[in-house]
Amino acid sequence: MAPPSEADITEALKSIPLPGSDQNIVDAGLVSGLVLKDGHVQFTLEIDPNEAEQMEPVRKAAEAVVTGRDGVLSVTAVLTAHVGAQPQQAAPQPEKPRELLPQVGTIIAVASGKGGVGKSTTAANLAVAFLQMGLKTAMLDADIYGPSLPMMMGITDRPSSPDGKTIIPLEAHGITCMSIGLLVPQETAMIWRGPMVMGALEQMMGDVQWGPQDILVVDMPPGTGDAQLTMAQRVPIAGSVIVSTPQDLSLIDARKGLDMFRKVDVPVLGFVENMSYFVCPSCGERSDIFAHGGAEETAAQMGVDFLGEIPLDMAIREGGDGGTPIVASHPDGPHAIAYRAIAEKIWAKVGSNQVETPNIVFE
Repeated sequence: MAPPSEADITEALKSIPLPGSDQNIVDAGLVSGLVLKDGHVQFTLEIDPNEAEQMEPVRKAAEAVVTGRDGVLSVTAVLTAHVGAQPQQAAPQPEKPRELLPQVGTIIAVASGKGGVGKSTTAANLAVAFLQMGLKTAMLDADIYGPSLPMMMGITDRPSSPDGKTIIPLEAHGITCMSIGLLVPQETAMIWRGPMVMGALEQMMGDVQWGPQDILVVDMPPGTGDAQLTMAQRVPIAGSVIVSTPQDLSLIDARKGLDMFRKVDVPVLGFVENMSYFVCPSCGERSDIFAHGGAEETAAQMGVDFLGEIPLDMAIREGGDGGTPIVASHPDGPHAIAYRAIAEKIWAKVGSNQVETPNIVFE
């Protein structure tokens, strides 16, 4: 069966009327970012944020009509905020941004200057370590383009939305989890521009029913970009953890990540040196494959703490690929002890900063 063409999808979407108008959603200019790949369809409906509730049925109808086309394997439609030209008013009042994550006590960002250094593995294991320390823990995968949380935490289910407006997150290993990877097929590439990424992040923070949490671990995307700026500007991040290998090439980018967090006034809690060394399981000989001590030296040069080192070990990799972080599968092992030691240092820095905010009611 041949996959559908862009014209086929557009024609199908023309059958969806725009509420309160004699136009359909295509002719009204709501549909954008249409992407087709191997039978998987993605598109965005750009709407006025004030109409989000009434447009949710339209989004579902659009997904349904495209799902019914021959050759379509999956459909993902996302509502993004777009405010068109408004009549000029004498004294327009700026709209107050909605409060995000109001029930989360402490938010930490786990970041890296570049990909492939084990940032997501570190984030997942730290989350489990916080849980084992007695903290109610949640984890948000902010890497829209390369989400790792579903595989790292062994989640295959899809979150539910009983009212069509809010999302019920999933739980794995006792941790409340949310990722864009739980909403789209695993092989689907997220070909989104910056505003769409920022909109998706805001939805995952604002529309997900996180509930009361002591700590939220945010697995940031690598580098310095839109997601990092959105998180820094919209929620009070208590601090960031920079993950790097000891290799000079990785540390160059790690310095850039540290500099970015400083520029947006997010405290840098310290460096973690991942893949710090390798111990041969057969002979016990230690090898510094990516050198050793580079992250600790860089931390000292940049005036931040060194939080600890994690070796390059097959068991850690197998835990991530298998959906059970090693801190969960072997809580008494040496790697779990190392991750918990790092988590304890982090909590010692940020745990005392939790403040109970008053609930002010205007009558």
